[in-house]
Amino acid sequence: MSRAEIVESADAAVAGIEDGSTVLVGGFGLAGMPFDLIDALIRQGAKDLTIVSNNAGNGDVGLAALLAAGRVRKVLCSFPRQADSWVFDDLYRAGKIELEVVPQGNLAERMRAAGAGIGAFYCPTAVGTPLAEGKEVREIDGRTYLLEYPIKGDYALIGAHAADTLGNLVYRKTARNFGPVMATAATTTIVQVDQVVEPGKLDPEAVVTPSIYVDRIVQVTARHYTVQGAR
Repeated sequence: MSRAEIVESADAAVAGIEDGSTVLVGGFGLAGMPFDLIDALIRQGAKDLTIVSNNAGNGDVGLAALLAAGRVRKVLCSFPRQADSWVFDDLYRAGKIELEVVPQGNLAERMRAAGAGIGAFYCPTAVGTPLAEGKEVREIDGRTYLLEYPIKGDYALIGAHAADTLGNLVYRKTARNFGPVMATAATTTIVQVDQVVEPGKLDPEAVVTPSIYVDRIVQVTARHYTVQGAR
């Protein structure tokens, strides 16, 4: 029996997220970002959050809006700065937000490790760079590696294309990005989808995230934004 719950609104989906939580937020730039869940989290009021995402917000929407609301204490991401990252840039320069840069492959693998129950792993990425400072170093077969630890989330906010009422998820193209690994790495996974269908309507071969990893689902109307240039 699935544990996934279909909720009536994005506000109901994010209810109970506590101050100080670590929240994994899907999205590759704007692709696959769970805009409705983020907006609901802003309304919900949780603060002092640690956000794990590929980017540190784009323009003034989605994750950038959460940062602008002053709810985020720290960001772990791969790409904190791009042409439209002015919200994060301003906060960081003012000393109002912490940043931990994680190479993109490591970011994905550290969350995958959390979901797979892997205690730590060695990786050559970032050897010889400032990102290696303070990390355990080991040589394996003549190559230098760094010890990396899993990234776990209290909550994951992700977007998928469709879910069935059991909680099985399918994604659409690039919007898939970090959703699957985040779903496995969080204690509570909250998903917004374009549509909810009855069991049997999804092609089993197309299901990427099985229902066992999904806790709450809300159906929303898809929203699309274009990336704006630097202001």
